[in-house]
Order: sequence, then structure tokens, then C-alpha cells
Amino acid sequence: MEKIALDFKIKKFEFLSIKELYALLQLRAEVFIVEQDCVYQDIDYKDQDAIHILGYKDDELVAYTRIFKSGLYFDKASIGRVLVKQKERNHAYGYDLMEASIQCIYDFYEEQPIKISAQTYLKKFYNNLGFYEVGKEYLEDGIPHIGMIKS
Repeated sequence: MEKIALDFKIKKFEFLSIKELYALLQLRAEVFIVEQDCVYQDIDYKDQDAIHILGYKDDELVAYTRIFKSGLYFDKASIGRVLVKQKERNHAYGYDLMEASIQCIYDFYEEQPIKISAQTYLKKFYNNLGFYEVGKEYLEDGIPHIGMIKS
């Protein structure tokens, strides 16, 4: 089966439609709360300061991140809430999503480096995108994470 390219929409919070906001919050809950069995406060009042990258396949939201300029989340520009819908992970959409997110940071904020808080089991994935580990592993919402930087 041929990989269908994702259609990315890039929006500031105030330009998200109610339907888009509902879809991204539903997908975040599906992946981070239900699938990962992690009870945490996803709605954190940081979405209003983020730029949202929404990846659609056949008009269905299947991939998502949010990005921040330096000083809003970390001291460096950052990417967070990185996810691909479980049934779509065999298409390597995570790479497309991260490349789009990195490009958005360059385009919107003209910043480098980029910092992420990565789930530890995804280190190799992020290494393949040019990120390297910084600091020690830590628990975030009960899940092992590591800080990573892309220069």
C-alpha cells in the first residue's frame, strides 16, 4: 500500500476552528491519556501561546504537535505533544510531522537550537532527526523522559 502524504495545517490558537480544537484535544487524550494510561492535565493553558501543526490524512487528523518560541515553555524554542494516531504509525508519519514542526520553528521564530522533552524509548527516532540527549533521564507524569536538543 502506497503512503499517502499528510496535509499539514499550521495555525495559531486563535485561528483554530472549534472542530479543529476538538479533534486535536480528542487525539491528544486518545494517545497520551488512554493509550499510554497516564492521567495528567493535558489542557494546560499553554495551547494559547503555541503554534499548532495538524497533519491530516484523507481529512482525518492523524498527527499533531505544538511549537513554542524560546521563553514560553523552555529557554529554547520547543516542540511538544508530538503524536501520530496509533493505526497510522507504520507509515513513518512521525518523521514528516517533526520535519514540518522543525521547519515551522525556523519559519515563524527564526530560532535555533530546539529543545524537546522526549519519551526515553523514542531517543533513536529523535536522534535520526538530529536531536541529541542532554542531562539525565527523569520521570514526567510517571513516564521516563530525557531532554534533547537540535542545534
